[in-house]
Amino acid sequence: MRNKVIFILAAIGLMAGLVSAYLLSVEKKPPPPVFNPASNPYGQGIYANGIIESYQSNGENINIYPEVAGKVAGIPVAEGQSVRQGTPLIMIDDSVQRATVAQQKSQAEAALALLEELRAQPRKETLDVAGAQVDNGIAGLKNAQDQLDKQRKSYELDPKSVSKNDLDNAENAVKVAKTNLEVFRKQYELTKAGAWIYDIRNQERQYNALTEAYRSANALLNKYVVKAPADGVILAINTAAGSYISPQGTYDTYTQGSTNPAVVMGSGQDYIGVRCYIDEILVHRLPPAGKITAKMFIRGTDISVPLEYVRVQPYVSPKIELSDQKTERVDVRVLPVLFRLRKPKEMALFPGQLVDVYIGEK
Repeated sequence: MRNKVIFILAAIGLMAGLVSAYLLSVEKKPPPPVFNPASNPYGQGIYANGIIESYQSNGENINIYPEVAGKVAGIPVAEGQSVRQGTPLIMIDDSVQRATVAQQKSQAEAALALLEELRAQPRKETLDVAGAQVDNGIAGLKNAQDQLDKQRKSYELDPKSVSKNDLDNAENAVKVAKTNLEVFRKQYELTKAGAWIYDIRNQERQYNALTEAYRSANALLNKYVVKAPADGVILAINTAAGSYISPQGTYDTYTQGSTNPAVVMGSGQDYIGVRCYIDEILVHRLPPAGKITAKMFIRGTDISVPLEYVRVQPYVSPKIELSDQKTERVDVRVLPVLFRLRKPKEMALFPGQLVDVYIGEK
């Protein structure tokens, strides 16, 4: 009985092995491609990966970063909206900076008021007081001199009628009155001369310094409104009201990075740009600038669009686009070549869209 069970199990194993061998030997047909890849329209054409971007005479899309940090108070524009140069794009909370500007403005105004006061000296009322003091000194001197004359006359008539001490006191009183009168006259001249020129210059410098501080603070206050640097179209807004933004960028929820621009703008021209990257091992096959021709193929379709050559960026650089990590080591180096085309009405093309580009020779 035991030998019979072993025989049956061996037979089952043999059959399973034969079936598995048959199934593995059957060649599976590969699935058809999702779309037919674009064929090279040129005999010796160069293939390159391309990306659509707004057409700029220099650079790529316009990446806008705020010059100050703070909480977003409002965003008066929307993605896809056409804007003119100077249009407010992002409003940043400026309550603290606005209070600082008001304080510095008040300080500058106070310094100006003091400067005008110094320049307006002497004040008529102050000069009148100084003149009255001079008149009072003259009267005091006359009174002391009269008393001295009386004492001397009486002493000359009868030396016993006036003591020597009283006569000396009368003479001293005249000397004190003369000194007081001289002080009053000098004080009058000093008051009449007005403020000291060094006091005026010092106050002028203080006023200028406070004025410049106010202007600087007011200029910084204007930075709390991020404005469009040129005419164009809003491609992307990477922040929201209530979020925190800084000159280093905005926080991205998905990548958890803070290097994204607050706003990305594109040109509002009739053209769109196409930037393609040619592998360095194919650069030597690139035709001369006057003979370059190219076609762009929309991925997933059989649509091709002729491109107009614009320029080559003459700098071969590492192609770091796989994980967006600056520390990533990539052996591929590419040469950027820029083309453009008129915006087609019959198809939708958007900046950031990847395309296939073939470059040939006329």
